[in-house]
Amino acid sequence: MRQNKFYVTTPIYYVNDKPHIGHAYTTILADVLSRFYRMMGYKTFFLTGTDEHGQKVQEAAKEGGISPQIHCDRMVIHFQEAWKKLNIQYDFFIRTTIDFHKKVVQDVLQELYDKGEIYQGEYGGYYCVGCERFYTNKELVDGLCPQHLVAPEYIKEKNYFFKMSKYQKWLIDYIKANPQFIQPETRRNEVLGFLKNPLEDLCISRPKKRLEWGIELPFDKDYVTYVWFDALLNYISAIGYKIDNEKFNKWWPADYHLIGKDIVTTHCVYWPTILKAIGLPMPRTIFAHGWWLIDETKMSKSLKNIVKPLDIADKYGVDALRYFLIREMVLGQDANFSEELFISRYNSDLANDLGNLVNRIFTLISRHYEGKVPDDSYVTDEEQLLKEKCIEMTSAVFHKIKELKLNEAVDIIMTYIRYINKYLEIRSPWHLVKINLDEAGTVLYYALEGLRISAEMLSPVMPEKMKKLLDTIPTRSGSNATDWGRLAVGDRLDKVGQLFPRIVEEVKEEQKSGEKGTEMEYITIDDFKKVKLVTAQVLEAEKVKDTDKLLKLKIDTGNQVKLIVAGIAKYYTPDSLVGKNVVIVDNLKPVKIRGIESQGMLLAASRDDKLTILTTLEDIDPGTEIS
Repeated sequence: MRQNKFYVTTPIYYVNDKPHIGHAYTTILADVLSRFYRMMGYKTFFLTGTDEHGQKVQEAAKEGGISPQIHCDRMVIHFQEAWKKLNIQYDFFIRTTIDFHKKVVQDVLQELYDKGEIYQGEYGGYYCVGCERFYTNKELVDGLCPQHLVAPEYIKEKNYFFKMSKYQKWLIDYIKANPQFIQPETRRNEVLGFLKNPLEDLCISRPKKRLEWGIELPFDKDYVTYVWFDALLNYISAIGYKIDNEKFNKWWPADYHLIGKDIVTTHCVYWPTILKAIGLPMPRTIFAHGWWLIDETKMSKSLKNIVKPLDIADKYGVDALRYFLIREMVLGQDANFSEELFISRYNSDLANDLGNLVNRIFTLISRHYEGKVPDDSYVTDEEQLLKEKCIEMTSAVFHKIKELKLNEAVDIIMTYIRYINKYLEIRSPWHLVKINLDEAGTVLYYALEGLRISAEMLSPVMPEKMKKLLDTIPTRSGSNATDWGRLAVGDRLDKVGQLFPRIVEEVKEEQKSGEKGTEMEYITIDDFKKVKLVTAQVLEAEKVKDTDKLLKLKIDTGNQVKLIVAGIAKYYTPDSLVGKNVVIVDNLKPVKIRGIESQGMLLAASRDDKLTILTTLEDIDPGTEIS
């Protein structure tokens, strides 16, 4: 890899349909990579775009009763708007109908034709419109296209061919000598297996009588360019090949071509032989990731199981979607997508681990230090260890990014966030503030600094939410955002709000009670042990809008701040509850009441028309378990 330069590409996507989760994943993956490399000090170039020629586009336009160009102009908007909404920061969006790209394609064709690398001949083969490529009989599976599982049409016609076969031995030798060239290893072995059979020359044209929508061959006006030959050249045309030599030499070769495993042959056989023929160096790595599956089945329009990324983003948030996709897929393997799995990951990692850590730190600093960053004057071995683990975390994450193990990189960050939570439980600043305010302040300073650096490390994955968090934390100027010790002591934290509210099912505000029985229903001691009762302190209280019965309470349970909705507005005013010690059920499954997530149950005694909340005779620390 060239020092301080990083060039990453996605495939260019067909404009015959709207983007689905597979398109979104590859593009988010490239975006996250480019953001991480910028963080590491690299100058980056991130390329994506659309493939706008070929038979599928021509047929889709015909069905719509419009010209292919109008069809492309309409469909490309879906991709551009989707990438904008998903916070994709590409450097260039290429369309293969752009004039400069078409000129580059024609210049390359003419160059290869003049060098004798392209010739005319007659060819018969099985053509799949979905793949827009010919298959040999050996490549078919039970007579069907291996990707679309439909019988391709046998076509025999005169065409132009690129002498791909002459590069077979060179390609085999190059792949064996450069293990990083095709990754993961399973795809490398797949390509080497494919190359054990004789490699045929590549048909790089289509007669206009069959297909008009394509780039015209510069040496024969009766033919257009094969869509894959056209599309692959986008990786060099977009960075100035044959147009701006300085720009091209700055970025080529690419560091990563990110692709799906269904287009391995085109990228790992066609593309390198074309590059070899025109005398250009190979990309550093072509990485083929797996598929997103629904119930272990590949997504397809015929099965009606396509997941639309914007639907998920609208429902749960853009950053939550980005996090799930990066965290869940091991690059090179397939991954399963389900809403249940999404919610589980969201609640566990984002709402619980990260969200609760933010609430703990901000609430304690707000309550005991007037919302200002406390001093770090009381450092113990625990604080030093927290700092050392943070430095280790950032180094390990960058190492994993360079190995393209993004899911492991994210897991390292979240493991550190869980460590900060554990550190707080050990040091218990909610108890320390009553004994030594300076020591408690140091604990909160270290926890806040660990949180800040964790947020910086997560910002390539969740740029919007992490910016919102980081904007609330005052820092001193410095060269590197991930350096330890940049908190501005004495400056005020802004309010951050709830970054990742738990996803819970809606329930009715009032549940109908069953008829009262005349016999006592007994439970065992084991049943009772399942209920976790703890003391808590009411921090804030307010009425729930559009109801006379409900109050929303913000309570401190010692190691966590929670919201509870309680039907006690008839008996208590909000002001009368602030500062009061209460008893709650701490391990009740959260539910939504009037759109508010209630994270526990307040205990109270009632008789006739009277109700009294349960409290303690003496002050006791929040979080004390009742046994």
